[in-house]
Amino acid sequence: MSDPHRHHPHDGHRPPAGRWHRLTHRLTPHSHESAAKVDSALESSARGLRALWVSLAVLGATAIVQAAVVAVSGSVALLGDTVHNTADALTAVPLGIAFVLGRRAATRRFTYGYGRAEDLAGIVIVLTIAASAVLAGWTAVDRLLDPRPVTHVPAVALAALAGFAGNEWVARYRIRVGREIGSAALVADGLHARTDGYTSLAVLLGAGGAALGWRLADPLVGLAITAAIALVLRDAAREVFGRLMDAVDPALVDRAERVLREVPGVRGVGELRLRWVGHRLRAEVALVVDGEATVRRAHAIAVEAEHALLHAVPRLTAALVHADPAPVPGEADPHLALAHHAPG
Repeated sequence: MSDPHRHHPHDGHRPPAGRWHRLTHRLTPHSHESAAKVDSALESSARGLRALWVSLAVLGATAIVQAAVVAVSGSVALLGDTVHNTADALTAVPLGIAFVLGRRAATRRFTYGYGRAEDLAGIVIVLTIAASAVLAGWTAVDRLLDPRPVTHVPAVALAALAGFAGNEWVARYRIRVGREIGSAALVADGLHARTDGYTSLAVLLGAGGAALGWRLADPLVGLAITAAIALVLRDAAREVFGRLMDAVDPALVDRAERVLREVPGVRGVGELRLRWVGHRLRAEVALVVDGEATVRRAHAIAVEAEHALLHAVPRLTAALVHADPAPVPGEADPHLALAHHAPG
């Protein structure tokens, strides 16, 4: 396979000297990299970092306000909400580190770069959500067994409204940016914030029950918040672990296959694979072309196919295209020599 940083004729540069080098280069798979795509990838990471730090500031301020009210009111429902908001704010740290790492260039050891750091950050986020669910649930059960009065009810209600407003704003912002740049971890973080917003509203129910003199209202709402956290944990875990297993939207695969079949000179599409590396997609595809085509013609078809993919598949930053000759009746499959290397 060729070096993805090697110059190609279609980049406006002559390849390294040597006719044999040029000929073999055109026969091998290639990757289409350009300064524009690198700049785009860096910009997506910068947008992710900006979303994290802005949301960290908003959620941090919200958590501080709520913690002050918890200290004077003793509301266990608000405590659960505050813990969740604090955990949500702190998840910006590992995700921010992942975005910074993802901007580093590939090395001889990490040949695909450091984009997978986002998936590791996603695991940290899932574990953080799980920990906050355990803490909120344990506190609610403890207060259910030993009910205590809630004071400063109006302040609790205002803190709950502040929690909802801050979390909903952050959720919309993170989810929108996460989907635009293709970051599953950032989307999971946004879903986390959205659930925090709904649980903040639930605190209002606890405050209303406390105002009416029902001591069990506060811990029962705390248990409801725990259940809501568990639901978002399920969704976030599905998102993150799906990415870890290289899951992609089947619609993207269908679109890529359809676009490739429309490229002039492509007789068929063989193996087609897409995978996420952080919030960027990579593709590997084997095309069937005319077996009598010249090496230059086969290379031109591969380049056009790659170009079509880059335009058709969102967030695709690299594609490796291999051209196979169309089979001829009676001709042995040239890939038979590789058959014994296939996974069992």
